[in-house]
Amino acid sequence: MTVGGLRGLFRGREGELLLDLVYVFALTGISERLILDFTTQRRVVLPELGQTALLLLALWYTWVRAAVLTSAYDPRKRAIRLALVLVMFGSMIMAVTLPFAFGDRGVVFAVTYVAIQLGKPLVLLLGRYDLERHSCARILCWAAVSAVPWIAGAVLFAQSPARGVLWTLALALDYTGLVLGWPVPRLGRTRIEDWRLAGEHIAERYQQFIVIALGETILLTGLTFADEFTPDRVVPSVVAFATTMLMWRIYFHRAGAVLPAAIEAIPRPARLGRSAFHTHLVIVTGILATGVGHALVIHHPVGNEDPLWLAVILGGPALFLAGRSGLEYEVFARVSPSRPIGLLALAALAPVMVLLPPLIATSTAATVLAGVAAWDTIREREHPGEEPSPPGSTRQQR
Repeated sequence: MTVGGLRGLFRGREGELLLDLVYVFALTGISERLILDFTTQRRVVLPELGQTALLLLALWYTWVRAAVLTSAYDPRKRAIRLALVLVMFGSMIMAVTLPFAFGDRGVVFAVTYVAIQLGKPLVLLLGRYDLERHSCARILCWAAVSAVPWIAGAVLFAQSPARGVLWTLALALDYTGLVLGWPVPRLGRTRIEDWRLAGEHIAERYQQFIVIALGETILLTGLTFADEFTPDRVVPSVVAFATTMLMWRIYFHRAGAVLPAAIEAIPRPARLGRSAFHTHLVIVTGILATGVGHALVIHHPVGNEDPLWLAVILGGPALFLAGRSGLEYEVFARVSPSRPIGLLALAALAPVMVLLPPLIATSTAATVLAGVAAWDTIREREHPGEEPSPPGSTRQQR
């Protein structure tokens, strides 16, 4: 690689790796917010959880749009490098302001988010990308519309529930535009299925984000354990680490590992790339929630039996298995029985876990994940080398 300023730095995938490091920081902020949601004395916890979920969705939307950008265009082009730098710097500012986005840093958070969504298509337009299909112009129009409730919520409602309402509306506009293809009168809409994406690249970007989320849980476990290095925290820390390894094993077992080949196996890779957008959001949310549950237990290994903690202790692994089931269907057009059985086991055990210490709940969830991983190992021996056959692929049609 030629070294020389911005051109040398972003000639390969170094820019994407730097962006991922920014998101390690951002996901840590999300986890810290979740911990506060469950430990701060409040009568109602749902509004706080809703705020944290909204911020996670904003970060996820920003990251996915960046992943699509580098999968649809040559990342060595000057305009693409500039757009990636914009996303990287903006994501860092969003991560810094995230813990207080519904407080005194809300204006900075909203303005930065809007600047990313407006700046990226604007840079592409100025760089004369995709002028005939008008995709960038459509995206710019939708970003301009959603910018209104983003900025209004930040500026006009500093300490009011109205900020959450307006930001929810704005985020709904952003996701609706993505799903519908940003339709604009006279400009038509973008058929995302027809996007010429580098299928292997977008799949690798999803895999990398899963690694980021898993790495963040390890980081959170280590920081929580190091905060007070006492013997009673050893067992919950070991359980937390083991759970992270099990989720890594379950995700990358077959479906997660062959996702690049699955996307390349269908005539329109963008269709599976968009579907994986939803399943990976569920998987990432499950991983983060699981890490938060373990951090809570490490903080209070004995003597704290808040039943609300089960929402992340058992709900996190359940979300992970649900998202992983969706991914398996996208890759193989079938779902291994171990996934729904694991989900049913977690649901059935929840009423019992309310009466037991949280450490028992985390250990039980880890045991369920271990059973799923063991089932995967047995199935792999019975069906070695299974090729991906996503719905709509040539293999599936046969």
